[in-house]
Amino acid sequence: MNYPDSVRFLYSLGNEIKTAKFGLETITALLGALGNPQSARRFVHVAGTNGKGSTCAMLEAALRASGLRTGLYTSPHLEKPEERVRIGGDAVTEESFAEALNRVHAAAEALIRDGRIERHPTYFETVTAMAFVLFRQAPVDIAVLETGLGGRLDATNVVTPAVSVITRVDFDHEALLGRSLEAIASEKAGILKPGVPAVFSPQRPEAGAVLRGRASALGCPVTGAEEWTIEDCRQDAHGSRFTARRGKEVVRVRCPLPGDHQVENAVTAVAALRVLDIPGGAIEAGIASVRWPGRLETVSTRPEIILDGAHNPSGARALVDFIRRFYCDRKVTLIYGAMRDKAVAEMASILFPAAASVIVTAPAQERATRPETILGLAGHPDIRIAGSVKEALDQVRGAGPEEAVFITGSLFVVAEARRLI
Repeated sequence: MNYPDSVRFLYSLGNEIKTAKFGLETITALLGALGNPQSARRFVHVAGTNGKGSTCAMLEAALRASGLRTGLYTSPHLEKPEERVRIGGDAVTEESFAEALNRVHAAAEALIRDGRIERHPTYFETVTAMAFVLFRQAPVDIAVLETGLGGRLDATNVVTPAVSVITRVDFDHEALLGRSLEAIASEKAGILKPGVPAVFSPQRPEAGAVLRGRASALGCPVTGAEEWTIEDCRQDAHGSRFTARRGKEVVRVRCPLPGDHQVENAVTAVAALRVLDIPGGAIEAGIASVRWPGRLETVSTRPEIILDGAHNPSGARALVDFIRRFYCDRKVTLIYGAMRDKAVAEMASILFPAAASVIVTAPAQERATRPETILGLAGHPDIRIAGSVKEALDQVRGAGPEEAVFITGSLFVVAEARRLI
């Protein structure tokens, strides 16, 4: 398969949430047939509900700044699937991506013929195996892995990492991960390995108790991000500057990712990087260089348009805090679209009051919630429908300098808007 064929084939495997198969049997057999590429490299493994993607980006940037050849595996992608696999800071080439898929697909077909697996690996299992193959082939010194869904039975959970990182745990994908915070935290804690150091972001008490209990049972030395104090923190709409201090250790952070939650993510990254003995200078340089598209990303100044992939209530609250802190004197228009498996009514009740006007829309995805449905779930004194993301953008083209447009609710909405803009 060439690159266009490989992309079509991956999409033919189905939506990665709807087709998710919890269990490690298939990915373990697949990687075994490929020579266990996941055993050839060092990893940092990251789970959590919110912040894990941007934390992964900070970790990779600092590891690269220290002189290491890095890999980064994240999901989902915004525009092209090869964005999920990065080597040395750059997405792998289309040719490398297609070659890796051919190798993984051939191994899967052989396993099916031999009766060793019953089905073709899912979209996520396939791309995860491709990432391991590409990291071995590069080769990389260390790779940062973001879990896809949960942790315990996630396809990435086949590594014994140098350090395990768990960012803030909150409600998301309850139908798959559990209806309580304790149940969700238990799934995230599944990435912990015996004796492997763990780093935890600040957690709600019920989630923190589960994480620390599991770490204690496995003999994992735990570093809490709250062990690092934050001093002289200065924030604006474009990022933050602060000093992270633990005893005599001092790291001066300049983080170009805006929002209180990114300060928390940056401190979590600092804590994990120091567990790995990465020097403070490399940490400072790496975090200062990080980019994470689609998360409080300003993509237009006239009019000012900010993209943020807030797709669950916790992410929505973080976005509202940001708007009220830095855009309280501006007229805010919100463009919102969401997927059916999300807490749409709860998110709308959090987000809509922060905006002077709301446009509800839908991305070009089968699982999208129809705008009419959103309209019926949450009221607003100035709310209207746009049949597509393009139509929503057309409605705000004439926004004046006193206005700011936030596009949010789903990464599919953000990705579509980003392409159009």
